[in-house]
Amino acid sequence: MESHEVLRRALRKTTPKAVAAELGISLSLVYKWAEKPGNDATGSRNPLDRLLQIIELSGDSGIVEWLCRRQGGHFVKDPDVSRHQIDHVLPATQEIIGQFSDLLARISAAADDHSVTQSEADEIRECWDTLKSYAEGFVRACENGDFQTMQRLRPGN
Repeated sequence: MESHEVLRRALRKTTPKAVAAELGISLSLVYKWAEKPGNDATGSRNPLDRLLQIIELSGDSGIVEWLCRRQGGHFVKDPDVSRHQIDHVLPATQEIIGQFSDLLARISAAADDHSVTQSEADEIRECWDTLKSYAEGFVRACENGDFQTMQRLRPGN
């Protein structure tokens, strides 16, 4: 989905007039943000495209992480599935099960004393993010239909 489509969808849940008034910008600018950019390079690039450019220029995903936290979520970057190989599906599924087991073990160990310290919570988060990232790589390889290029992610890779 393109950025203008995302904005157009968001504007269906409010009104362009309300957005313009709240942001202190013209109504026509809000409408331009929700239009497909033309080849003539006129108009104004929308805020999503500008944020993406800042992220790409800086190489820092902090903006995305901040937005996710502000919306009650957490950002986990998808793995690059183009550089490493897994020859068979079974070892990949066993790896997912092993990582899930590790996550459950960390949760159990942390909760054993009926409390979870910040350090333990950080370890659980790291384990969970690793599992999500690996599972996403598996799903993307399934979608691509190519297990020869599926990346095997492990902590530290």
